[in-house]
Amino acid sequence: MRRVEQVMGFPVSLRIDDEGLPESAADAVFAWLHQVDARFSPFKPDSEVSRLDRGELPDPSEDLTEILGLCEHYRTATGGAFDVRLPGRGLDPCAVVKGWSVQRAAELLRAAGAKRFCLNAGGDVVTAGGPWRVGVRHPEHADQLCTVLQLTDGAVATSARYERGDHIIDGRTGRPATGLLSLTVVAPTLTEADSVATAAFAMGAEGVEWAAGLEGCEVFAVDADRQVLRTPGFPTAPTGETVA
Repeated sequence: MRRVEQVMGFPVSLRIDDEGLPESAADAVFAWLHQVDARFSPFKPDSEVSRLDRGELPDPSEDLTEILGLCEHYRTATGGAFDVRLPGRGLDPCAVVKGWSVQRAAELLRAAGAKRFCLNAGGDVVTAGGPWRVGVRHPEHADQLCTVLQLTDGAVATSARYERGDHIIDGRTGRPATGLLSLTVVAPTLTEADSVATAAFAMGAEGVEWAAGLEGCEVFAVDADRQVLRTPGFPTAPTGETVA
């Protein structure tokens, strides 16, 4: 089963290799992701996030409370480099919402009986079964890969400048993060991989060591001097075809 839909401003592709799994399993994934977009997008004036930011939502939902708790965890852990409440800007928890919601979608698939699948949300990937080969785009050449990794059950996320420019702000300075061109994190869940990748990128060069020191995380980074930094356990794949 294969399906692609545009959600939250980027393409989400789903591949399920299990035979006999009903289409309703994929329907549930995309219905959930569209619901998340409606509830937590800071760009939708009637979303929970926008209403909370305007002071119109005195009691956040359980899901939003969980998201904000994760945001606060990474703000504290990075000394303020990662911050979803930057001065002069509205509340924007997108860096946590994406990975959190796609991980939840993967859990819906597992609950439906899927054992081998790949869920790719704008380049951030959750896999089950496998092995799956995942390519990481070169930070300066869109038609090239800088590495290919191999995952069985896990997640990978990359933060970089190449899609949205200098969109990641170092909350300590209020200026765009510098020091890295891209940073990829492999972790057990996409909630962690995506949040850590963004938080570490916001920290700049020091973020590589910080992310590498987190339990269960492996890191591949390209710094501003074009040097490649990787942890010993980063699951680099043997040469071969990239399928995700």
